[in-house]
Order: sequence, then C-alpha cells, then structure tokens
Amino acid sequence: MLKHKKIALKNTDYNNFDNMALNRNMQQLLRIAQKDERLGIGLMSGTSLDGLDIALCRFTGHGMQTQFELLNFITIPYNDYFKGEVRQVFAKRNADLEKLALLNAYIGNYHAALILQALEEWQIKPVEVDYIASHGQTVYHAPARQHRQPGYPNATLQIGDGDHIAIKTGIITISDFRQKHIAGGGEGAPLALYGDVLLGSKPGENRLLLNIGGIANATWLPASQNLNEVFSTDIGPGNTIIDAACKKYFDMPFDRDGEIAQAGTVDKALLDILLEHPFFNQQLPKTTGPEVFNLALAENIMAGQGTPYIRPADLIATLTAFTGESIVRFVNTYVSTYVNIYTSGGGASNPAITAYLQKHLKQAAILNTMALGINPDAKEAILFAMLGNEALAGELVAIGNNPAVLMGKFSLPY
Repeated sequence: MLKHKKIALKNTDYNNFDNMALNRNMQQLLRIAQKDERLGIGLMSGTSLDGLDIALCRFTGHGMQTQFELLNFITIPYNDYFKGEVRQVFAKRNADLEKLALLNAYIGNYHAALILQALEEWQIKPVEVDYIASHGQTVYHAPARQHRQPGYPNATLQIGDGDHIAIKTGIITISDFRQKHIAGGGEGAPLALYGDVLLGSKPGENRLLLNIGGIANATWLPASQNLNEVFSTDIGPGNTIIDAACKKYFDMPFDRDGEIAQAGTVDKALLDILLEHPFFNQQLPKTTGPEVFNLALAENIMAGQGTPYIRPADLIATLTAFTGESIVRFVNTYVSTYVNIYTSGGGASNPAITAYLQKHLKQAAILNTMALGINPDAKEAILFAMLGNEALAGELVAIGNNPAVLMGKFSLPY
C-alpha cells in the first residue's frame, strides 16, 4: 500500500537558481533571460510567399522599456519549386494531409538552412545568437467569424516546426506565437499590435502603423498613449490578390513599382461590388486572410455579372484600388482626427497604392516606418524578434481588449 508523505514547502529565493538542479537547456534559458542585452533573430514568411525575412536584432529591456537595434536584415527569395509546394496546401479547405505533414518538417529544415546562410554572410557564429523567433508559414487562417462552425473556436495554422530549426541551427527557437493569442481569447492576429505599441508609440502624436502585406492591417496609437484606446485589426486585402492576378495574367510575381496598375483603368462596377464584401461591416478587431480575399473573389463577381473578361491591366488597376479604397474607408471611419500614417510591407513600396492613399486621405501624412527608425521591409521580422524577447524576459501587458499573454513555444537545441 502506497503511503503519502507530507511535504513541507519552504520559502525559496527564486532570484537565485545557482544551487538548483537545472538541466543544460533550462540553464541556458535562465542565462539568456537574465542578460542585459539579448541577440535575437526574427523570421517572417508572409502569405505573399515572396521569401524569408531574417532580421538580426539586439534588444535591451522589455515591455514599454524595450530598446532595439537592427544589426542585419535580408530577404532570401523563395524559388518557384518551394512556392508551388506550399500552394498545394495554402488557404485550401481541402488539402493533402501527407503533403501538409511533410511541409511542416521541410519548411523548418529549409528555414534553418536559410538562417545559417544569412549568419555565414554576416560572419556571425550561431553560438553568438541567443534565440530565433519564427513566425512560420501560414497555411490556413480560420477565425470563428469566417468558418461559422458551431462549437469550434478561432483557429489558425502555421507550419515550419520550431524543433527542426532549433536542432539544425543549435539555437533556441521560439515559434507558433499565434496559438497563445487564440487560447487567450483573440483571433491569432494581428500580432503586430504588441510590437507596434512597444516600439512605435509616442506621446503627443496620433499614429497609425499600417502594414500592407498579403493582407492589410493597422495599429492605432493615440497621442494620449492610453493603452485602453489602442486597437489593432486587419483591414482587408493587401498584396496577395494583386500578386495572384499578376502571376496569372502577366506571369509576374507582383506589380513592380505599380506599373501595370498605373497603365490600367479602374473598373468601377467591379470595385463597387468588391467593396460590398460583408467583412468590411464586421466589428473591430477582426482578422481575415487569402481564404477570403483572393483572385477567385473578383473572378466570380465578373462571371456573375456576365462580363467575365476585363482587360488584365484594368483588373490589376481595380484590385489595387480595392486595396487602397478599403484602407481609405477604414481610416475615415475609425481615425477621424489628424494622424501620421507609417507604412510597411510590400504594399508600402507600390507607388500605385501609396499615391491612392495620399490622394484620398487629406487628414493624414503618409510616411513609412523608416521615419521611426524601423526598416519597413524588416518591420514584421523585427516584431517577431521582439515577441521572442518578451517571451524570454517580458511580463504581461494589457492592451485594450487584446489577450494579455506572452506568446511563443520554446524548442530547445539539445
């Protein structure tokens, strides 16, 4: 018969772990968390499938005292083979489970190889890096407002397993950030909120940090710095729908410098119907993805009108205006005061989109995040590096009605 022994719990000084039996992984985590400075790599692979953004950052402090320095940044483009493999499962309700499982491991290994490639180019040894923060590759985003299946919660799926990255690089890897946000009551996006608040707020200045990636999202940072007034939300389409049309009709990955859109004419009838999409009337904050805003959306509308053919350049012009006008309507509805808008993401480099915003947003100054000392191309990778820093050393920060959680799962290299 088993006897239960009463154990007396003693007061322990948890600030002094010197005498505690910790394995090597735990010792390394503790050492990194206690450092005055941490060197982290942030990874971002977006829905546009352009490539892997790799940002090497130095962080001091955490929370509202966070300071960072971007030491190196590179985007390593994906080849057509990789893009084709991911598209077999990307944003599809019905996908090959074997392919999905294979890609989860494959992408982790592939991203690890690209990290090692970047570190070699920068002449930095992996042992010098404290951690990697990996967003992973989103393959499906399904908030409850979108899937509408009773009894099922918000859901999202990113692949590219962190254990594979940790083992291949020898660096502690933090990944799968979006799951904690959902578990805490959010929709798993936009996670830019936390980094935007910690790195982008300024007293006395109304700011809107606008990221135009595959999907457009924004964070409102009021001049008051009242965290209860801050919100972050997806706005609607970004580059993904434009890129898909460029690929199909021009065999080009994207509209370089907005040249195709600027050569076309907006089809107002199609634009008006696109702007009637019910997503735009849903309550903030909200999230979406290419599962909703994709090329089929426009093509189905055209077919339903009985005018399935629009000149390809005109279609690109219309889809570009769709992105621009959805942002304009969002700003006019939710940001009524004068505001400085700081842009990032691929759309920030598209003159057709930025010109549309400048023309139609009279109460706003359109800048990009370089004015804040943040490389607009590197911004999302920086933000995930920052989330990794928070996972290691931060504390819970309550921002508006967003989950006050520390995000990320730890994968240890041995």
